[in-house]
Amino acid sequence: MSSLRIVVCEAQVPFIDGGAESHVRQLMSHLEAHGHEVCLVAVPFKWYPKDEILAHAAAWRLLDLSESNGRRIDLVIATKFPTYFARHPNKVTWLIHQYRAAYELCGTPYSDFEHVEADVGLRDRLMRLDREMLGESRRLFTNAGNTARRLQKFLGLAAEPLYHPPRLAPRLRGGQYGDYLLSVGRIESIKRVDLAVQALRHTDPPLRLVVAGSGSQQAQAVRAAHEAGVADRVDFLGPIDDDRLLALYADALAVVYAPFDEDFGYVTLEAFLAAKPVVTTVDAGGPLEFVVNEGNGLVCDPVPEALGAAFRRLAASRAQARDWGEAGRVRARGVTWDGVVEKLVGS
Repeated sequence: MSSLRIVVCEAQVPFIDGGAESHVRQLMSHLEAHGHEVCLVAVPFKWYPKDEILAHAAAWRLLDLSESNGRRIDLVIATKFPTYFARHPNKVTWLIHQYRAAYELCGTPYSDFEHVEADVGLRDRLMRLDREMLGESRRLFTNAGNTARRLQKFLGLAAEPLYHPPRLAPRLRGGQYGDYLLSVGRIESIKRVDLAVQALRHTDPPLRLVVAGSGSQQAQAVRAAHEAGVADRVDFLGPIDDDRLLALYADALAVVYAPFDEDFGYVTLEAFLAAKPVVTTVDAGGPLEFVVNEGNGLVCDPVPEALGAAFRRLAASRAQARDWGEAGRVRARGVTWDGVVEKLVGS
């Protein structure tokens, strides 16, 4: 296939660097590796107060990305809300997620949308606009099956899931099965790091929890550790560099990843590529597309007692942890970038 001029669109929250940002950077790198000319178009995104949401969507709609400096742009790849509002005759969307608070999170503690006239009206308008804007896409993909199911449920739109390896995939390696569970990622309410902290109460020393990452709910997670009486067994490391994270993955007993209704979740594949079993929950969403209970990890009810029981089970049999971790590694190695680029660029 000949080289294309491609724009990748990103809704950037200033000073935030998480899975969505990694997703975009990896995509650009692999498009370039396949010989394409790639440029990033990023617009800052602010979702509060809720009156700002439509204004930020309108900002993307004002963008005509069909050409630049007199030269045609062959393809635009949109990612998450509201990047797919941009205008281009050959727009492809690889959806990370919509504005989740107005969709599957509405009515849960993780959304600020309430059953009041203003919120209902805004939610209905967002859905109408999303259906129209996403419907403009020449091809519509999602980063996971869970995201595709949401599109079908709320908007009646069909999308094909495209899985991709995590950023650290080439460097992840197995090691020992040590005396700690590892939690990786932002500490936000929807990631439920506090659930893993509280679960440690239902285990015995020397088992520990190591938390790599930071976020707006870190103080709450620290408080949960003190209230559960396990503060001396939980290490909150904050943001760490790649080398240290790789070492932590290598020697963990297992990885605990129990978000609520996650889209995809790099952590699952990162754990598997380090040959570590994953402990997750029945309502975790995306991780359940990879984690098989008692096959490459454990799937529990989202309560501390159940997670604690899973932790104890793994600590009691490191041979079992190793077997499940190796099964996870086989599963994760089947996820590659080549197919993703081929599908997105298309013909």
